[in-house]
Amino acid sequence: MIGIIDYNMGNIHSVNKAIQAMGEDTFVAVTAEGLDRCSKIILPGVGAFDDAMEELNKKGFTNPIKDLIAKGKIFLGICLGMQLLLEKSQEAKKNKGIGVIKGEVKKFSPSLGLKVPHMGWNNLKPLQNVCPLFKGLDHKAQVYFCHSYYACPDDKKVVASTTDYGVDFASVIWKDNIFGVQFHPEKSQEAGLIILKNFISL
Repeated sequence: MIGIIDYNMGNIHSVNKAIQAMGEDTFVAVTAEGLDRCSKIILPGVGAFDDAMEELNKKGFTNPIKDLIAKGKIFLGICLGMQLLLEKSQEAKKNKGIGVIKGEVKKFSPSLGLKVPHMGWNNLKPLQNVCPLFKGLDHKAQVYFCHSYYACPDDKKVVASTTDYGVDFASVIWKDNIFGVQFHPEKSQEAGLIILKNFISL
């Protein structure tokens, strides 16, 4: 069973529907209770970093997420959900991140001369070919992005893939049982489904 964290900040319905379409049972968690019974956990996310951490803290998710990850639970952060795994964000005025990945979330610089948010289809450039999320994925595959900020992990070894948008940013991170994707796999057609299937099969 795949646990999906519902904290009023994620595209819960489309993620839930995508996982169920693969024949997997899901558990939409509005509190942390019951997440320990799930084989894997997904943290979706859309919106502002501060608001998201406010909701996670208020609903009592933050410490249980840390505990479950520390115990080896396989975890996937999607879009904002990936950014929340880091320690802090340039967007946030008051809240720190979950902090299981050392580093900061930064905003695309206006000096790049590109439209922000970065929205639409773009390529993945895998740096760790052994990352299990990439199994069977066409090297020319594109995925769907919608974000104004991007994760900058301190340890570049956790960056499994980059994407070019004026700067090479981390589009996939992987550290032990922690995975994060900056794009929306549930909106990325065949490539996204391959990535989600790979996550489910871990």
